[in-house]
Amino acid sequence: MQNTRVKLSSNQKRFFAELVGTFMVVVFATGSVVINAQHEGQIGVWFEAFAPFAAVTLMVYAFGKTSMAHFNPAVTITFLITKHMPKNQLFIYLSAEFIGAFLASLFVKFVIGTDANLGANAPNYSYPLPIIFGVEVLATILLLAVILAVVHTKGLRGGSGLAIGGIVGLDILFLSFISGASMNPIRALAPAVLSGFLNDLWLYWSATFVGAVIVAGIYRKKFAKTI
Repeated sequence: MQNTRVKLSSNQKRFFAELVGTFMVVVFATGSVVINAQHEGQIGVWFEAFAPFAAVTLMVYAFGKTSMAHFNPAVTITFLITKHMPKNQLFIYLSAEFIGAFLASLFVKFVIGTDANLGANAPNYSYPLPIIFGVEVLATILLLAVILAVVHTKGLRGGSGLAIGGIVGLDILFLSFISGASMNPIRALAPAVLSGFLNDLWLYWSATFVGAVIVAGIYRKKFAKTI
């Protein structure tokens, strides 16, 4: 009997890994916000932190060897600057992340609910705007620093998923009450666009990339030669 199994190329594997990984991360990150809102916040921010921690951890272990587990355009740009990723793969990653995130928000909308603007990030404007912006930059820097530490140590002795998922959860737990702690422009974009809640999108499409450029620049200057 003839074997008709389709063999995917490396780039196709990267694309589907990023699409599925981004989908799962965004569903858990935004869906947890929606569920907490449906319960009038009684579950607590720990739930909104734990859900993406679990999703990121699992997806890193599932797809880290296939695509380096970006699931985030800020990570993709960081890897582009640090030369962990060639330029010709940029479209593959960004398109997969875009599609995965929007499919995730559609899933949340029709399966989980539409509360809290589909889980869109929202800053706390009782704080001064420079503080909000700075905290979002900080949250992104912390995430990307851990990711580059994992890459630099070639997997952090098996603790890669827990380290990256852990910093995502901690950022949300301790910083989301100020900036929303998106750390991920595509996680911010999809629910904002589908809910029409676009007012704060500028923050998550500026601060996150500022954080990416800072971390990538420091890495290239201090550590890139020791890879």
